[in-house]
Amino acid sequence: MNKAFVKESADDDDDESSLPAIPAGAKNYITPQGYQRIREELFQLIDVDRPEVVRIVHWAASNGDRSENGDYIYGKRRLREIDRRIRFLTKRMDLAAIVDPTLHHGSDQIFFGATVTYRNHAGLEHTVTIVGIDELDPLRGKISWVSPVARALTKAHEGESVSLLTPAGMEELEIISVSYPSPT
Repeated sequence: MNKAFVKESADDDDDESSLPAIPAGAKNYITPQGYQRIREELFQLIDVDRPEVVRIVHWAASNGDRSENGDYIYGKRRLREIDRRIRFLTKRMDLAAIVDPTLHHGSDQIFFGATVTYRNHAGLEHTVTIVGIDELDPLRGKISWVSPVARALTKAHEGESVSLLTPAGMEELEIISVSYPSPT
């Protein structure tokens, strides 16, 4: 059977599997900076990457036999990846609800966009920033607002303690400081 008629797997179009699910009925909260990064990536793909790959595929197709043409085969695969990513980013932008954390500047209560320093029962301090699902970067201290830690911290105030259910049982987190970016 010709490869042109073979259906790709359903998983090929599922970029969302690597991200935490948005709770049912909730919006895809995102900071203005996160939205701008998604927008820049989308425009980079549409305006630069995709046209370049289309040019390569067109050139490779003009060389004749496509079945053994590596540039053509790789280019078509890369084009599918780019198109899949464009669809994914477009969906995420459509669902996005931009929340500006600078509105809470000076507040000691924890909401979306807060940078929180807390101490766990072992006395270790952790600093995290509560961001949108698309901005998640645990190695840089950016946690999703749907994460268990963020949910436990949300709406608490500086100086309070909150309970977090972990696989090892209940853990108390003492909130040391809460900050928000300053408005510009």
